[in-house]
Formats: sequence, structure tokens, C-alpha cells
Amino acid sequence: MASILQAKNVTLRELGDRFGFLLTEDASFFPEWQLDLPEVTPAEQQRLDRVKSSFSNLLEYPPLLENTVKMVVLSPLLDMADFYLPPFHIKSEPSTELTLEDEGMLIRGQLDVLVLRDLIWVVAIESKNAEFSLEAGRAQLLSSMLANPPAPRYGLSRVFDLFNPGHDLYEVLKILKSLKERIIRPTGNGTL
Repeated sequence: MASILQAKNVTLRELGDRFGFLLTEDASFFPEWQLDLPEVTPAEQQRLDRVKSSFSNLLEYPPLLENTVKMVVLSPLLDMADFYLPPFHIKSEPSTELTLEDEGMLIRGQLDVLVLRDLIWVVAIESKNAEFSLEAGRAQLLSSMLANPPAPRYGLSRVFDLFNPGHDLYEVLKILKSLKERIIRPTGNGTL
């Protein structure tokens, strides 16, 4: 009988040792978060300012749980990036399974939000309570992604935070809009 490991309990080290999943620092591996980003309109800026204010207000009344973060921050971003409209669709908390045949292990997990176009994973999101660090969900997200399966490499963008100077929600929306456009109209040069 296979032993079952929950994706939320998998470590980055285990993913590297068992699957060769490696962080690459090659800037050309994941350029989509920084190249040819569309502008955010004044109306979008106004809505994002409201999202930031709402999140700020909710932080004053802990605990701020995952579902609240998804509702207040993620849902408006996904809507503004048009991921609720065709040709995309959303799966909320889809289950993933990854079986290691030779080790008799099954890794089970759930993503919080998965944006798809047909069978292509466009955006995978794992949110955590407001007080958790970004590292808390990285291994969980990556182990779920292995069930897809991608190449066992991943890249990181810079850290986006609602309270960084310069309003990072604007930048996040630009990236989501760019991903949407790249999926709808591929560039033909090997990148999304």
C-alpha cells in the first residue's frame, strides 16, 4: 500500500531530491512577469486602490484567513484580468495527485485557484493566511504542479506585496493581463 503525503507537508528539499525540481535563476526562464506589460487604466487603478484599502481594513481584525484573502484580493484581480471569461475557466480547490511508483508514495494536494485554457495551466495560486510567509506555500504549489506535469524547474519573480511602495497590485494586474494576452495570442518565439 502506498504511503500518502499531503502536498502541504512536502518540503522544497524533498521535491529536489525526489523529482529534481530545481529553482533556476536564469532570467530568461520566466520573463513573463517583466516584459512588455500592458498599462493599468485609471478605472483599474481605482478598483485596485479599493482592494488595497479593503485588505488593510481587514488586517485590523485578525485572523485574516485564506478564504477571505481569496475573496478580497484574488477574486478582483482574476476578474480584472478577464480570467472568468472565455477562453479561460477557473477551478477552485482542484485536487492533485502524484504517484511515486518506485517509492510507493502518493502525494495529494489542492491548489486554491487554477486558471485554465483548455488543459493548459495558465495561473496556479496557493494563498495562505495573511501572517504566513511566502515560503509556506511554495513547496505545496510546486508539488501540485508536478501532477500536471511540467518540466521540473521553476523561476521566481520579485516579491509583490500590497504594502510595497509603488502599489504592487498594479504590477500584478499587468502581469496577469500579459499572461492572458500571451495565451490568447502566442508570440511564436517559444515563450507564452
